[in-house]
Amino acid sequence: MAIGRPEPSTRRAARGVTTTGAGGMLDDGSGPESGGVPVTAVKLLVAGGFGVGKTTMVGSISEITPLRTEELLTELSVGVDDLVGVERKTTTTVALDFGRITLSQHLVLYLFGTPGQDRFWFMWNELSNGALGAVVLADTRRLESCFPSIDFFERRNIPFVIGVNRFDGSPPYTVEEVRHALDVDDVVPILICDVRRRESSKSLLLALTEHVIERSTVSMG
Repeated sequence: MAIGRPEPSTRRAARGVTTTGAGGMLDDGSGPESGGVPVTAVKLLVAGGFGVGKTTMVGSISEITPLRTEELLTELSVGVDDLVGVERKTTTTVALDFGRITLSQHLVLYLFGTPGQDRFWFMWNELSNGALGAVVLADTRRLESCFPSIDFFERRNIPFVIGVNRFDGSPPYTVEEVRHALDVDDVVPILICDVRRRESSKSLLLALTEHVIERSTVSMG
């Protein structure tokens, strides 16, 4: 079913919306088997606005060559895709990015990068189904582009962290300044990052994992 785009101007009002339970592990926690050893597959999302670095992050951290569904931007996208701040961008993700990280013989992370343009919002329900958590990437040159992603995960009670991806020429705002601008709770981790670097992308995923565990502990307690 198609979904409507969350209103980016209602960040605080969204907190009053009743949320539904988040997903968890793929296939109810049981994945494929390797040599007779059960493998747990965990699904994580990489989200954010158009041109914010989602494809780059999946590519920097994935142990396999990422599956990408990029197409060239053409004149047909003029007036449809907002290129303000990313005028040099020549391609766009039209479905998803997919990567994989094997943490052990028992645990595998599957990364799904979401499309950022408005016209592909209908895919988000399917991509978020069964997701344990999400990384929301933000660009300080156009912070409003990540509002819909934050609203989406808040409404569905899916844990998320925010990665402020540093671009050349972007304003060097502090974490607290970004938190105030995005109007997110203090419990939501915000990290300054450069997703071109594997270690930086790794730090985001570790922060997300810790946040998911903390949320689970609180809800169980």
